[in-house]
Amino acid sequence: MSELRWHPLLREWVITATHRQDRTFLPPRDYCPLCPTKSGKHETEIPVETFDIAVFENKFPSLQRQPPQPAIEPMGIFDVRPAEGVCEVVVYTPEHDTTLTDQSVSHIRRLIAVWRDRYIELGSLPYVKYVFIFENKGEVIGVTLHHPHGQIYAYPFIPPLMQRELSALSEHRAKTGRCLVCDVLQQETNYGKRILFEEGNFVAFIPFYARWPYEVHIIPRRHFGSLAEITSEESWDLAYALKRVLVGYDKLFGFSMPFIMALHQTPTDDQEHPYYHFQLQFYPPHRTSTKLKYLAGSETGAGTFINDSLPEEKAPELRAVIPDKESIE
Repeated sequence: MSELRWHPLLREWVITATHRQDRTFLPPRDYCPLCPTKSGKHETEIPVETFDIAVFENKFPSLQRQPPQPAIEPMGIFDVRPAEGVCEVVVYTPEHDTTLTDQSVSHIRRLIAVWRDRYIELGSLPYVKYVFIFENKGEVIGVTLHHPHGQIYAYPFIPPLMQRELSALSEHRAKTGRCLVCDVLQQETNYGKRILFEEGNFVAFIPFYARWPYEVHIIPRRHFGSLAEITSEESWDLAYALKRVLVGYDKLFGFSMPFIMALHQTPTDDQEHPYYHFQLQFYPPHRTSTKLKYLAGSETGAGTFINDSLPEEKAPELRAVIPDKESIE
């Protein structure tokens, strides 16, 4: 059972998906459902012996193309709707014991092309208002499968975080005639101390307003809203930027860094959003090699983040371990 329930106090949708309690949880390596199916072995979610990048619909989706009717009727201010949408899995590689960090720049470039394709196709569905591409990496984040993969949620509404961004960007454009993200990028590059590197058409930095100690944003210099608008040259630059950040993260503490990676793109709600600016954001939970930042009372109960560090101090630490473009594949 999955359905959408309206939260009248926060004015946002909550997805209930009870069937996800039964999803596969950290299976033995020999029974990974994201590995390719090998002759004589158990059948996985991928019915071929090898592949480059695989995309398929999630076996335990929070949103469904043909969702069941809600388990309960709407009652006054308690609205409920079918959880219509699409949830996909993007498997980065057939190799189990690896991560996106280990992939070549050309492979990451192909992954960006896959992301672009899925954004366009899923966004064209009449009931999809926002296509959210992301990766959860690491058990501390809550992943249930170790095989390197990301996910795509095609929502029938604009998620609340993106809705807040849209409002801020729209208001800034109305007041100044400029893009808010472009102005953020300008101030960050002028100040310079939080910049990690500038990779052609993209800039990577720990933002002034970082909520996580090693939060990284990768922003295009050119104003565009989604991967549907990215050029071939920009795709290569984004692939190099991603590779450099990923390698830097793993070098920082000497282990494979857990994180949430999130692509913020233009909604697909058939409305005009010329003020929106594409962003790729990383949220790693580690504040030191042995300590995690938890979303506790202030963050979860009040919605106010507390960062235990200064971006101006963390940026040089991360910048020192990020490789040059010439030293990566």
